Amino acid sequence: MEFVKGHGTENDFVVLTDPDGEIDLGEDLVRALCHRRRGIGADGVLRVVRTDAPAAIAAGVGGGEATWFMDYRNADGSLAEMCGNGVRVFARHLVVAGLVAPGTHPVATRAGTRWVTVDHEGPVTVDMGPALLGPASRAVVDTLEMAGVAVDVGNPHLACVLPADLAGTLDDLDLARPPRHDGALFPHGVNVEVLTPLVDGAVHLRVHERGSGETRSCGTGTVAGAVAALQAEGRGTGTVTVHTPGGVLVVGVDGATTTLTGPAELVAHGTWGAPVPAAR
Repeated sequence: MEFVKGHGTENDFVVLTDPDGEIDLGEDLVRALCHRRRGIGADGVLRVVRTDAPAAIAAGVGGGEATWFMDYRNADGSLAEMCGNGVRVFARHLVVAGLVAPGTHPVATRAGTRWVTVDHEGPVTVDMGPALLGPASRAVVDTLEMAGVAVDVGNPHLACVLPADLAGTLDDLDLARPPRHDGALFPHGVNVEVLTPLVDGAVHLRVHERGSGETRSCGTGTVAGAVAALQAEGRGTGTVTVHTPGGVLVVGVDGATTTLTGPAELVAHGTWGAPVPAAR
């Protein structure tokens, strides 16, 4: 099985080109691929499938304007609706592999179609669609209880803007374990972002992704954090520079949609030939 390894601001992925959806991409295989000791190592798997393939139709994304479906799985094998860093890496791979020409293309995801502007190199921009603000809620990390707001970016987020007097504690938080949250509001789990207040158009952000743990960056989480930071300032639109542990992303928020701009790098390719370990 041929693979490509890529990352967007160090949020890393194994990319499998499987146009007809023939790979049996079960949870055990995804976990094996993503394991950082026994496998290739990644935060998730991006499978490249044609939208007219049975696997895409079964996922409910067939028949639209996109030719390619980003079948995304978290590192634990669970399905994910959308991944902002992943879709940039996915689009870069499409161009480098000669599956599309440089330009703006639709990509089918479980959260809907996303339009991506991509070339062979340089930043990649994704129209992420509108970010929908939900109710206020809270998360608990270590012993710190933080106020946050639910944000739907095609997948669920709880974005917590730290008070200014606690902004300096961001680097000290333990986000390896899932933060405690309202299970009634987020019955299928939630991605939790913790970020500093907006200062000079920028924030610093860390994230715990459901199904993956703390990652170096999260594209949808970056958008959710930017929207929450603007809301905390009483603003519904603007441009926010987001500093994550893995790099810098830029989020644009207007009245109709959001955009995410950042790097996408392909760093390796090879052949996976290891047996899939038994589930444990």
